[in-house]
Amino acid sequence: MLVRLLYASRAHADNMAGAIESIVAQSRAHNPERGITGILCYGGDIFMQVIEGGRSEVNELYGHIVRDTRHRDVVLLKYDEITERRFAGWTMGHVNLDKINPSLLLKYSARPVLDPYSVSGEVSMALLEELISTAAIIGRT
Repeated sequence: MLVRLLYASRAHADNMAGAIESIVAQSRAHNPERGITGILCYGGDIFMQVIEGGRSEVNELYGHIVRDTRHRDVVLLKYDEITERRFAGWTMGHVNLDKINPSLLLKYSARPVLDPYSVSGEVSMALLEELISTAAIIGRT
């Protein structure tokens, strides 16, 4: 059974760029063997990530993320059983939302910054869908 999990967290590290590089590299190294796909968005000190794959693999990975010292304030935004992957083309695509036109973020929230803590999981997923349609996500494999 396939599932899709969306979560948000805040960066625990002072070195946000180093944390992002480490997370993306680790994801790309280990996700293919686990059948995990997804994307990582970040802006300011906030991460928002969607991961897809088998239920056991996704749940195990989420458990690692919750315990990962690079993250704090981890919140599950959305968890669904799915019939097909939406992010199958990315072992871990990523997008820096600080470099996106602020009007795109303003479309989905009260302020033009990434803040998945103040919107629903559905709204956060809609933002991700728009990022795909505008080709803002990099790192397709």
